[in-house]
Amino acid sequence: QVQLVESGGDSVEAGGSLTLTCIASGYITSSCMGWFRQAPGKEREGVAVMRVGDVPTYYADSVRGRFTVSQGKRRNAVNLRMENLKPEDTAMYYCAAWAYDCFPGSDASRSAYWGQGTQVTVSS
Repeated sequence: QVQLVESGGDSVEAGGSLTLTCIASGYITSSCMGWFRQAPGKEREGVAVMRVGDVPTYYADSVRGRFTVSQGKRRNAVNLRMENLKPEDTAMYYCAAWAYDCFPGSDASRSAYWGQGTQVTVSS
């Protein structure tokens, strides 16, 4: 069983920065790890995804140039560096891991493992 644990969520002012970390444990065969978010009253959306041990494969238009997804210190860890945060970035951020096709909404991502989420709140 794979478990994902996120950390790093906080409350910050607009223009601030945060780094989220996700660490996976268990029998890990996932090739894709990424971040999704869900704001109150909105659908969950993909934020950033990377191929494990390789390069990012996806950024949402709303975060491109401000957020960076990267490998953590271990192969089973992924970070999300968020800069120039905006109030519209306020959401619960979830880490996910899945086997292949490293894009949100791919058929493979529908079988992803999910973390419990970490809250990011950006005040204006």
